[in-house]
Amino acid sequence: MFILFLVISLISSINATSIVSRSQSYPLSQPAVHGPKTRLFIGNERIAPDGYSRSATLVNGAFPGTLITGKKGDKFEIDVVNKLYDDSMFQVTSVHWHGINQNKTNYADGASNITQCPITPDHSFLYSFSDPNQAGTFWYHSHYSVQYCDGLRGPLIIYDPEDPWAHLYDVDDASTVITFADWYHDIAPKLLGKISFADSMLINGIGHYYGAEGRRTKPAVITVTPGKRYRLRLIQMSCETAVQFSIDGHSLTVIEADGELTQSLVVDRLQILAGQRYSVILNATQPVDNYWVRGIPNYNQTYNGSAILRYEGATETEPTTVDTPSTHPLRETDLHALINPGAPGIRDYGKADINITLDVSFRNDSGSNGAHFYVNDATLESPSSPVLSQILNGTDASQLEPHKSMYVLGPNKVVEMTIKMNTTIESGGPHPMHLHGHSFYVVQSADADSDTFNYENPVRRDVVSTGIVRNQTVIRWVTDNSGPWFLHCHIDWHLDEGFGVVMAESPQDTLAHMSPVPHEWGRLCPIYKDYVGHTLTGSQDNSDLD
Repeated sequence: MFILFLVISLISSINATSIVSRSQSYPLSQPAVHGPKTRLFIGNERIAPDGYSRSATLVNGAFPGTLITGKKGDKFEIDVVNKLYDDSMFQVTSVHWHGINQNKTNYADGASNITQCPITPDHSFLYSFSDPNQAGTFWYHSHYSVQYCDGLRGPLIIYDPEDPWAHLYDVDDASTVITFADWYHDIAPKLLGKISFADSMLINGIGHYYGAEGRRTKPAVITVTPGKRYRLRLIQMSCETAVQFSIDGHSLTVIEADGELTQSLVVDRLQILAGQRYSVILNATQPVDNYWVRGIPNYNQTYNGSAILRYEGATETEPTTVDTPSTHPLRETDLHALINPGAPGIRDYGKADINITLDVSFRNDSGSNGAHFYVNDATLESPSSPVLSQILNGTDASQLEPHKSMYVLGPNKVVEMTIKMNTTIESGGPHPMHLHGHSFYVVQSADADSDTFNYENPVRRDVVSTGIVRNQTVIRWVTDNSGPWFLHCHIDWHLDEGFGVVMAESPQDTLAHMSPVPHEWGRLCPIYKDYVGHTLTGSQDNSDLD
């Protein structure tokens, strides 16, 4: 676990109700939108997105956070300002731009303890990045401990003026961005090390809590014009929960998975894991009425997420439609990349330049701090300084920390990774594995037969299910983006329990590969070290943090 960066945030007694302030959840039809150059204030506000009031960690006072948009090729300059003050929650932060490859800008990836030190209260950091080749549906979230479970998460969309699928839809704007987020009434630090389930599922920041303390909330409404076609951008921001997404009475055409265009595929239901995104086309051709939009969680289905699809001209009432059995559910093996199909390298299992197997296990550790995940018998531990700092300071690749969770890869090699879930007990899956810095080809899906591989035209994405007990997943990518990249389970509680590794990609080339490192990035660690020194008492010592 990343213990080093967590201690300072847990020194006070946990009190979720200590802050009294205001916030808002925006309805689907009127989200706040910021361009590629913007400022995000990270602060504490009190909100009740499901009718239950609690203090939260928010972006610009709203949940979900500000919608950030740009066009393909734009340079993003996002100034993140830390205004956190609620000492019952984490008070330092960092922000990861999920799905952005950060080619040449590894320092802007936002992963605490991997590519930066956290941003301390009353300080800021300007994340500056661009990629001329990326467009699609992305998002951003805290990458400090389990902080994003307290609310620091929001959508990020990069539009492509030359989208090959543009002829399939009429509307693709802020009103068609749909977010899913599980929501907890207890603050995240209080839930560390415990088996916990969300209290509600939010669709665009609105849900309903069925407990006695909750007040009635009105579902988010998606308004459509009869006869028009809509590109719905689905973003799964949950900390743990997977959802089954559907819209009563409507089929959906998938055209994108995790920022990568796919061949079109008609489905009536999609399972979406934490961190995953899809674009689907909705044709508004049904009778004018109200229809339920469903986000059914894989846990505790008493809190199903719901919103309303409302045709113009329909009465403003809740739908009476019913959830019918799926006849065309999405299967990952049915998705195929639209552009550059075909996995790199020799198209046979085990014939890549670098072949890695990750054996994942889960067990209780007697005499220590409870249950942990192990990857090749190592649970992820905190390095003494961010991995990128180690590399830039000239640390030999063989000495990079965390030693047991570090995989050093040569440049421009085809990597084939087999992820085996060798858990003998149910460990809270399916597990969504996310690789920073790359999209990858899924040559074997966890839901496929054990001997079924697809090297000819697999889907390309950045979050893949590795299934549950005894499942196997195989992915491929090319090491053409030098730097340290996190590979981890996107169930945030599992990452905290050690489910992650670091891919150090040609570390000897990182300095030359990157754009000039901003001076302010170099100040993050000294400022953080000074903050820790003034915050901690007793025997805690972070003197090895550079």
